Amino acid sequence: MSGLNNNQKKAVETTEGPLLIIAGPGSGKTFTLVERIYYLITEKNVEAENILVATFTEKAAQELITRVSNRLNEANISFNLNEMYLGTIHSICLRVLEENRQFTRLKKNFILMDQFDQQYFLYQRIYEYTQFPNVDLLLGERASRWKKAETLLKWLNKVSEEMLDVEQLKNSSELLVQALGYCYGLYQQHLEEENALDFSTIQLETYRLLKKHPEITTQLSGKLHYLMIDEFQDTNTIQEEIIFLLAGEKQNICVVGDDDQGLYRFRGATIRNILEFPSKFEKGKCKQVELSTNYRSHPLIIQFYNQWMEQIKWSCGGKTFRYDKQIEPREGDHPDSRTVIKVSGTDGLGNWEEEVYHFLISMKEKGRLTDWNQVAFLFRSLKNEKVVSLSNYLEERNIPVYSPRSNMFFERVEIRLIIGAFLFLFPQFPQVRKWEENAYLVEWEMYDQYLREFALVLRKPENQKLLKWCRGRAKEHMNLQQNTDYSFAGLFYQLLQFDLFNRYLEQDSYKVKDSRPVRNLSLFSKLLTKFEYLHRVTVFTPKTINIHLTTFFNQFLRFLINGGINEYEDESEYAPSGCVSFLTIHQSKGLEFPIVVVDSLNATPRKQHSDLDEILQETYYRKEPFEPLESTKYYDFWRFYYTAFSRAQNLLVLSCQENTASGQGTRNVPSKPFIESYSSLESWRDSNSIYDFEIEKVKEVNIKKEYSFTSHINIFETCSLQYKFYKEFEFSPVRQGATLFGTLVHQTIEDIHKSALRGEKSKITEENVGDWFNANYNNLVKKERVYLAPQTQKAALNQVLKYVEKQNNKWSHIKEAEVDVSLVKDKYILKGTIDLIKGQNNTVEIIDFKSEKKPDLVKEAAMMYHYKRQLEVYAHLVEERTGQKVSKMHLYYTGEENSNPYVTFPKDIKSIDKTIATFDEIVRKIENKDFTMKKRPIKQCRNCDMRFYCDEKL
Repeated sequence: MSGLNNNQKKAVETTEGPLLIIAGPGSGKTFTLVERIYYLITEKNVEAENILVATFTEKAAQELITRVSNRLNEANISFNLNEMYLGTIHSICLRVLEENRQFTRLKKNFILMDQFDQQYFLYQRIYEYTQFPNVDLLLGERASRWKKAETLLKWLNKVSEEMLDVEQLKNSSELLVQALGYCYGLYQQHLEEENALDFSTIQLETYRLLKKHPEITTQLSGKLHYLMIDEFQDTNTIQEEIIFLLAGEKQNICVVGDDDQGLYRFRGATIRNILEFPSKFEKGKCKQVELSTNYRSHPLIIQFYNQWMEQIKWSCGGKTFRYDKQIEPREGDHPDSRTVIKVSGTDGLGNWEEEVYHFLISMKEKGRLTDWNQVAFLFRSLKNEKVVSLSNYLEERNIPVYSPRSNMFFERVEIRLIIGAFLFLFPQFPQVRKWEENAYLVEWEMYDQYLREFALVLRKPENQKLLKWCRGRAKEHMNLQQNTDYSFAGLFYQLLQFDLFNRYLEQDSYKVKDSRPVRNLSLFSKLLTKFEYLHRVTVFTPKTINIHLTTFFNQFLRFLINGGINEYEDESEYAPSGCVSFLTIHQSKGLEFPIVVVDSLNATPRKQHSDLDEILQETYYRKEPFEPLESTKYYDFWRFYYTAFSRAQNLLVLSCQENTASGQGTRNVPSKPFIESYSSLESWRDSNSIYDFEIEKVKEVNIKKEYSFTSHINIFETCSLQYKFYKEFEFSPVRQGATLFGTLVHQTIEDIHKSALRGEKSKITEENVGDWFNANYNNLVKKERVYLAPQTQKAALNQVLKYVEKQNNKWSHIKEAEVDVSLVKDKYILKGTIDLIKGQNNTVEIIDFKSEKKPDLVKEAAMMYHYKRQLEVYAHLVEERTGQKVSKMHLYYTGEENSNPYVTFPKDIKSIDKTIATFDEIVRKIENKDFTMKKRPIKQCRNCDMRFYCDEKL
């Protein structure tokens, strides 16, 4: 464990009982966590399934898996990392629910909604919620439908996260609280009807599972010997409850965090979880370690943010709401120069943008900046017009800006053109969009502008082919006589064949700044397929075309425009090369940049809670109020900017348009909270020492990606261009039902196998198999919004029943069913889902089900070779991960009626090695963005949405 300081070493080696690690900024927290996991594995001989590590984001989890696997590889230690409970608290809860789904309200194929899905789900049903008495007190009488949905979403999540008693809410004497109780009851009913979960109810369902089924809790806590929870200051009430339930009696809970960086009160996080953690145990039982040596920042930056935190009083009524700490710089030499400065516009001159630009150019010209990505600007919000204006100012002067959350999606030229094209293709829209003569929506002005822009571009000589095509389609749509074979997403892919749009797909660079247009078009394809999924749209018909048109533009697209869409963010490259970053302070949490420019110095502490928050906290929360409500706005404000200031490595810059002679209706800038810190700073123009030291480069984030045979290798080998568009750029294909049949057969066979594995062979009857089949079909249909004709359903069920019949009630050979297996390799993570049966001499055999007739093994030799390689990948996975020996590999054709349904391959080690070497080579090509293709696979083109593009370009 070389490289650990004394406190880090203590944090690593303190494994038994509760442990609180207060980790200040830049104190090597992730390094310490990696070493602690390594120590448990190597010194305490702990198995993978005995460790739970909860991180704040999926990206943090991926980084941790990568770093731990690299650490183990260096020591030549084989370890099944995939069996660890490692991920966000949400993903760990989801795993617990999926492993114990039969004890919950959830059925197979449940729908998991993100925040957009959840809000749109409420928006579509908002009328039902507005029928409750006094609901206007909660949602606002004059608010729009989407504003009501947004408000309702916030309060429903609050009820879930605080585990409030719904019956108590319904019976409240407070009319506002009563309305919330009834809304929540209806929402729970809607979720159950749709077999759906949102992010808050993932946790609530997990909590209910653990409370209602103590045998499951005992089993889990008996298995989970060591728990580590990162960013504990940002956990909420229900997360803390779940963590303590999972910890059980061992209480080997290690929580890591920094109370000074608690930013997520608005999402229900409570700082009390980290501040009260030691008091959860007998006095003296919880050990405490402070990581206070900052390895990130220059000493003057550390001094600056330490002094910032000392400006306010953190005690009230005999309680202190902050751990007493002093962050210290690492030992060693540091540049003797000013590293905290200001870059601001002069009072009265309005020259802030110009000053920022000249500062950046000066740093570049003096050789301090080698890549624009060494600079990050941090703001409270990126949607502020001043921020957008600065972004435009810099880009116009050839300083690219990476700002994916700036709400600019609908302003990008490629999106304006594609929306304009859709409007041109449906000339009836200006008439049908009105539900009454005087109807008006402000978004129509934007649509009309986009249509004019597209029409103007369409007149150019190079777009004559597109003009002719668009006129023909528009004429058809205006007087549609018969069903089309496409809807919005199908039209989108047809448009990509024309130069106006396919030029965005042609770039050779995969840098974020260069690929933004193609990634925005990809995101638009996702929005189209989501609309078609939510509204069950597959084709245009003479009866439905106008309804779909108005629903798409007047509701769905308008909803997105109002809510804002984030552009593409690269998880493996948080500071893309060639761009300065514009981030929110929340977004920057956990990151570091050589130069950090903190703006939004006009802000003041503001109350973040409403009257309803106070009522709920005083009367309905499970705990007494913690921090004094009147103080929270100050505490949160100081923590917020402390987090921002502590992101800087070499240079911290405070920036604003100074305004001290404020007139009526204007505010002093910087505002009062910043005056003390800001007033002593030297301007960059007066500080030549900023050019005297090296600016570090942005650290590379090395995250291992997951690859599977079917989802990656198969697609790449079939058509590398298809991989490029669907996997690399993540275009969303138009939904097709071809896989529904196979999924249905697979899932029902899985139910049969799991029944056998539970020792319930007597339940494998024709009647029960039919019930399982129908339940799977109904839930799949609800999730996929795709249907099978009755005779096709019958054919699928017959395949399953035929399989049962052929087994002749002998199920003892089944070993494991549909097991997700992953193997951490040097460069990537290999994944697969595998069925195992018992082989001879303590070996296992792999079986993969194909829901079709057995092919002619000679005529279809190429396909059989492909399937054999898939099974070889599975064999490699099983042997490397579990140590079990594989003796045979089988394909089972459930559609085969007359002959033996099996095709069996012997295991050949040389052949497996060759297959894995090919797999490694394909992963290398993918990661090097090598999507060159020798020959177009014509057979595959018929069902590919990109065929229109390829027909034109290849």
